[in-house]
Amino acid sequence: MKFIASMIIGLSAATTTLPVLAHSPAQHQAHHPVVKEQKDWGIAGDASAVTRVIEISMLDTMRFVPEQISVKQGETIRLRIKNSGKLMHELVIGTKKELDEHAEMMKKHPNMEHDEPYMAHVDPSKSADIIWNFNRAGQFDFACLLPGHYDAGMVGKITVGNK
Repeated sequence: MKFIASMIIGLSAATTTLPVLAHSPAQHQAHHPVVKEQKDWGIAGDASAVTRVIEISMLDTMRFVPEQISVKQGETIRLRIKNSGKLMHELVIGTKKELDEHAEMMKKHPNMEHDEPYMAHVDPSKSADIIWNFNRAGQFDFACLLPGHYDAGMVGKITVGNK
């Protein structure tokens, strides 16, 4: 009987799926097609169209370096994001309004799952890339929306100029 009970428990544990934690870098390493959805700040880009690489470091002082970047409208950029700290950080591109709303949602639902091409969740001492086509001119933002990081000022600006 003990053998049968332990087999049932073992099989149950083996077949039970555990929820993926939100912002888990492992889920972002999965190879799946990128959904290209037009946003106010652009659309997911193709690696073959990258015209330059911009490196951004994330620090445990709740800052990005650099905090401001400029691109030309229509440029496809590889943002190479390095977490130089010991804490988990992320970089999410968006409008101030959308980032504010998302940050509030993250406070209420810190385990929220999402994986968008304009987001990178980066473990300490690791790097990740966002390939983005900035096909709309304007002022946009990027931020770390992990609870406490955004409120501490972990934000940056993107200026997309006319061609």
